[in-house]
Amino acid sequence: MAAKKLVVPIALVLALVLPASGSARRAGSVSTAASLQSALVEKVNALRAAHGLTTLRVVVSLRSAATFHSTEMAKAGYFSHSSANGTSFAKRVAGYYTPSGYRSWAVGENLVWGAPDLGAAQALRLWLNSAPHRQNLLDPRWRDLGLSAVHSTSARGVYGNSPATIVTADFGARSK
Repeated sequence: MAAKKLVVPIALVLALVLPASGSARRAGSVSTAASLQSALVEKVNALRAAHGLTTLRVVVSLRSAATFHSTEMAKAGYFSHSSANGTSFAKRVAGYYTPSGYRSWAVGENLVWGAPDLGAAQALRLWLNSAPHRQNLLDPRWRDLGLSAVHSTSARGVYGNSPATIVTADFGARSK
C-alpha cells in the first residue's frame, strides 16, 4: 500500500489499586527516569534481534515527541494516545518526526504506566502480553525509536495523586 500514515492507537494500562484522593491537589514534580529509558531501549532491541529483526536506532525527534507526551500525561493526569488538546498521536509525532520530504512515513506508539518502581523487564513483559503492543514491538517496518520514561511524585487524575512512572515508546519509519 502507498499509505503515508499508519495510526496504531494502542495502550496498555497497568491497573493499580490506589487510595481515593481529592482531585484538587497539584501535580507533583516530574522527572526523567533515565535508567529505565536506557534499559527499556536495550530490552526492546534485544527482543527484536532475538526475532531476527533490525534493532532500532534512538532518534532525538521521536524521543522528544515521547518525552513531551509522557510529561504532559503526568502533569495533566490523563493516559491516552491523544494529546491533552485532543490531537491524535500521529499528528503529535509528526510535529517532531516530520513526514515532509519522505515518500513513506509510518509511526506507532506503546504506552504503559505503573508504580514508581516499574522496571524495564516488567514494562516489556506487559507489552508482550498484549497482542497489539507485541505487534508494534516486532513490526519489521520500524527503524527508529523514541522512548521516554518519567516519574511523577504525585500524579493527579487517573493516577490518583500517587507516585507514578509513565512510559511512551514512539516507533517510526521514513524513506525517501
